[in-house]
Amino acid sequence: MVCRMFRIEAEVDKERRDLLRARLLATNTAASPVLAALRGTPAGREAPLHVWAVDESSGALGGGLVGHTWASWLHVTYLWVDARSRGAGLGGRLLATAERIARKDRDCTAARLETWDFQAPDFYRKQGYDVVCVIPDYPPGITEYTLTKRLG
Repeated sequence: MVCRMFRIEAEVDKERRDLLRARLLATNTAASPVLAALRGTPAGREAPLHVWAVDESSGALGGGLVGHTWASWLHVTYLWVDARSRGAGLGGRLLATAERIARKDRDCTAARLETWDFQAPDFYRKQGYDVVCVIPDYPPGITEYTLTKRLG
């Protein structure tokens, strides 16, 4: 083994970040037949999926879902409903629409998301999601949940 000296730097560098990501992707693809099989396929590319609830009379944003699909999974990044519309089923409609698009148009078989304890873990459980990970104190004083759902 060759021993080299390295200088360690801590700085934001987008060019190095992109190089690192490309090298990690190549390493992972070489190590995993599953990831290798995904490369170059539609399922192997992240595809944005956005769903919006727009007030018909004013055009104002009443809620929305931002996520993406990859490797037969829907990943919900953000789901928000305006306070005046909460409790009326709008969040469930947004989520169901995203799940339907992911399942029917993108052949997704599962969905995943993260939420904090003060946000909506119970809402997601009611929508059929299961807690698969709990991280207490992330950030301090808050618990983060990762939830998944099989899309039927």
